Amino acid sequence: MGQPSLAKIAYQTLQQGKGLVGIAHKEISTKLMEFLVPEAIPITSPVTIDLLVELRKAAKELEEVDWAEAEKGIYPRNILFDAPWFEWFFKYPLVWLDMPSTWNRRKKSIFQEIPKEINKEKYPKYYLQNFHHQTDGYLSDHSAEIYDIQVEILFNGTADAMRRRVIAPLKKGLNENFNGVNPSSLKVLDVATGTGRTLKQIRSALPSIELTGLDLSAAYLKQASKYLNNSGDEMVQLIKANAERIELIDNSFNGITCVFLFHELPDYARQNVINECYRLLKPKGIIVIADSIQINDSPQFIQVMENFYKIFHEPYYKDYIKDDINKRLSDAGFESISANSFFMTRVWSARKPG
Repeated sequence: MGQPSLAKIAYQTLQQGKGLVGIAHKEISTKLMEFLVPEAIPITSPVTIDLLVELRKAAKELEEVDWAEAEKGIYPRNILFDAPWFEWFFKYPLVWLDMPSTWNRRKKSIFQEIPKEINKEKYPKYYLQNFHHQTDGYLSDHSAEIYDIQVEILFNGTADAMRRRVIAPLKKGLNENFNGVNPSSLKVLDVATGTGRTLKQIRSALPSIELTGLDLSAAYLKQASKYLNNSGDEMVQLIKANAERIELIDNSFNGITCVFLFHELPDYARQNVINECYRLLKPKGIIVIADSIQINDSPQFIQVMENFYKIFHEPYYKDYIKDDINKRLSDAGFESISANSFFMTRVWSARKPG
C-alpha cells in the first residue's frame, strides 16, 4: 500500500482537528457546568477505555469510507473541505452565550420553552420541544444560526461525513432505476432539510437534478435559503410543511432523502412520514434515510445511545433505537430494503415498486 496523498493527509488532519475541538469544547463546558450548576449534571454511565477504542475505530472507518467515495467520484473531493468556517468562527461565541439558558433548562427540567410569538396550533405537539435543550427548539432564527456548529461539536466534526452517506445509495438508485432519463428531469426531495447542509452536498454530487427541501421550521428554511440560494447555482425550492402531511401530488419525485429526523419523532409519526414518502415517489423511486444507529445493528454502542438520551432532551430517542425501520418501510410498500451503519449513523435505502 502506497503512502497517502497530500490531499488525503489534509483531509485526515482536518477531521482530527475538528474532533479535538469537539472533545475540548465538551470537556470545558462540562467542567463549567459541574462548577456553576452541578444540579444540571445528568447521571450517566462512565465510558470505558474499550468503548473509547471502539468509537475511535468506527470514526476512522467512517473517515476512510468518506475519502474512498470521494476518490471514486461519487461526490467531488472539494466537499470534504467545504464548511462555512469564517461564519462558524464568529458564531462560536454564541454557542457559549447560549449555555446558561441551556443549563437552566436542564436544571429545572424545562422541555417546552418555545418563543411566545409562535402559534402552537400550527405545529404537532411532539414538535414543540427544546430538543437537546436547544433554545427555542427549532423555532427561532437564533436556533437556526447556531445549529450546524452545535451539531459539528456534538459529533466531533463527523456530522457532514455522516450526512454524506446518503449520496452513494441515492446516486445508485437513480442510476439503476432511471437509467436513460435526462438528469435535469430527475427530482429529489430532502425531508426535514433543516439548514440545508445535506441538500448542498447532494447538489455537489448531482448538480443537474432538480432539488426541493422541506421543513416545518420557517427559521431553519430561511437559514437554508441563505446557504443554498446565494450563489450562481440552480435555485433550490424550499417548502414549509409537516412531513406527515405534504401537500404535493403523488408520484412527484425520483428520490427522497431524510437525515436525522426519525429519532425526534414518535413512532406513529415515523410511519406517517414513510407513508408520505412512498406516496410522493414515482414508481421505482428511491428513499434514503439516515439517522442514529440502533441497538440491533450496533450493540457495542448501547451505552453511548443510553447516555445520549440521558444527557440531551430527546423524548422519542429511547423508543427509536428499538424501532424496526425495515418493517416500517416494508409496511409502507417499499422493496429492496437495505441498511448499513457508519459510526453513529444508520442508513436505510429502499425502492418503490414499479
